[in-house]
Amino acid sequence: MNVSSRETTHSVTHFILLGFPSSPEMQLLYFGLFSAAYILTLMGNTALVCAVRWDQRLHTPIYIFLGNFSFLEICYVTTTVPNMLADFLSSSKSISFVSCFAQFYFFFSFGCDEGFYLCIMAFDRYLAICRPLHYPRIMTKELYTGLVIFGWSCGFILFITPVVLISQLPFCNPNIIDHFMCDPVPLMMLSCSEDNTTQLIYSTFNVIFMIGTFLFILCSYALVILAVLRMPSAASKRKAFSTCASHLAVVILFFGSVMVMYVSPGSGHPVKMQKFITLFYSVITPLCNPLIYSLRNKKMKAALMKVLGLDNMLIKYK
Repeated sequence: MNVSSRETTHSVTHFILLGFPSSPEMQLLYFGLFSAAYILTLMGNTALVCAVRWDQRLHTPIYIFLGNFSFLEICYVTTTVPNMLADFLSSSKSISFVSCFAQFYFFFSFGCDEGFYLCIMAFDRYLAICRPLHYPRIMTKELYTGLVIFGWSCGFILFITPVVLISQLPFCNPNIIDHFMCDPVPLMMLSCSEDNTTQLIYSTFNVIFMIGTFLFILCSYALVILAVLRMPSAASKRKAFSTCASHLAVVILFFGSVMVMYVSPGSGHPVKMQKFITLFYSVITPLCNPLIYSLRNKKMKAALMKVLGLDNMLIKYK
């Protein structure tokens, strides 16, 4: 459809998020399922944050990073899921222009911060396993505090440019986004003019960030695995591999789905696939992460049981 046959507006005040079109009964079912997933995500990640905060044994850099990562997950899902739940119960499914771009900014800023935190945790594991004697001297309180601040701030700084560029595009009616959130790809498709420069900048930003962080993590864990294989003790190997396996599982879940979606936004993924992939890394992955990090970690399991009051119950029954 060419521009002349469409009603052009440079003052769009709102967008319509179609979400998951279906019958009212199915909308209620979706509401129930995603509400349960959201509540479990909040509970699981809050439990990890509290465990790290209250258990003195977890006041070490890797657990401090993990506590911050879990709090980041809470912020991450809260940028999209509450609005999606409200849309399941709404007939208008409208979101204002400002709210749409605010959601876009915060969701992708938090997502970018997650990528940096995965890099930071990979770096910490590299130092702990490959440079164990130098670890206490390198990973000082000043360094890990700086890394915590770096992990939280970078996404907010880096994503200002893509958000400003896309928000300045001229938008046309219909202002309907066939998605459950304000994703940049369908937003750019609503523009009256095809701005190749903005698309190029956005795609280049994604490629550099995702490929860069992913390669950093892979190189870190490749060096870790080589160091583990050289360990003489089988028990030490199992312990190191167990710790790394949790981190790698989260890395694969997060980067696998995100890279498919955003490294090549012009590849034309089917709309249903776009929604499913976005749903996977925005809802399912944050739900799984607390389980991944706690099930294979004895210290974390003990701290979680203490936070939940289950340790006293076990002692009582013994």
